[in-house]
Amino acid sequence: MADSTFTSPGARPATSSRTLQPAAALELIKPITWFPPMWAYLCGIISVGIWPESWALVVLGVLLAGPIVCGMSQAANDWCDRHVDAINEPHRPIPSGRIPGRWGLYIALAMTVLALVVGWQLGPWGFGATVVGVLAAWAYSAEPIRAKRSGWWGPGLVGLSYETLPWFTGAAVIAAGAPRFEIVAIALLYGLGAHGIMTINDFKAIEGDRQMGLKSLPVTLGPVDAATVAGTGMIMAQLVVVCLLVIWGAPVHAAIITAGIGVQIWAFRRWRQDPARLAPWFNGTGVGPYVLGMMVAAFALRGIGA
Repeated sequence: MADSTFTSPGARPATSSRTLQPAAALELIKPITWFPPMWAYLCGIISVGIWPESWALVVLGVLLAGPIVCGMSQAANDWCDRHVDAINEPHRPIPSGRIPGRWGLYIALAMTVLALVVGWQLGPWGFGATVVGVLAAWAYSAEPIRAKRSGWWGPGLVGLSYETLPWFTGAAVIAAGAPRFEIVAIALLYGLGAHGIMTINDFKAIEGDRQMGLKSLPVTLGPVDAATVAGTGMIMAQLVVVCLLVIWGAPVHAAIITAGIGVQIWAFRRWRQDPARLAPWFNGTGVGPYVLGMMVAAFALRGIGA
């Protein structure tokens, strides 16, 4: 792999220093992205309906899901995407030169090892889930698989890794075994619906993706149709969750999630008017009720299990 520093119009001047800047390293692993898997891990714990014998399992699992595995995936993605980022976002740490040489790769590899070591502390279920998460992260970004090339497989893999896998892991670690069918079903649905959430991030990179041959949905379908697919997928997954909760005897929780779906439909209709410009707005307005609905569903599952 080449380790040259990338520059393009609008990029900050590349630095000739070979010293790693801590601030740039923190920016590389993107703390703002840690929340979804950490939240999903907590949802998994709550959904089991058993208080953990050791809170260390909770803290360690949250740190593993967020800063370690998710942070590692961000570093790996930025390293593998450095050519695309030089076009779309030249200010990022690697193309701007603030992460010099191959430091981006070294950080991703070091955090991969750290993830496996920490995952081992969570028992066989926690370690197995960690291995799956690490493999998924590299499969998304790195050749020869590079699932990111597909607007269908890429966001789907990330959605399952960010929502379903940590939810399943939290439940399995606390229960010390395979979670109940109801937990797996809800976790899977929210992971599938998150395909739409991950697609939102592709709207900011349309030009670079097109030039580098990445077939994201905004590139292959166009912004309006891509937004339609993303929003519809999110809503349909939640509607199935609502139906299941009603069947399983949790109508109040189902009603709360339905109210959140109503907010998302309103936001979705506005987003479709200008998908590229309003993608960040929908990412906050439309995704918020989705994420809150996950915790509502977790408490519903807790009651169903009791």
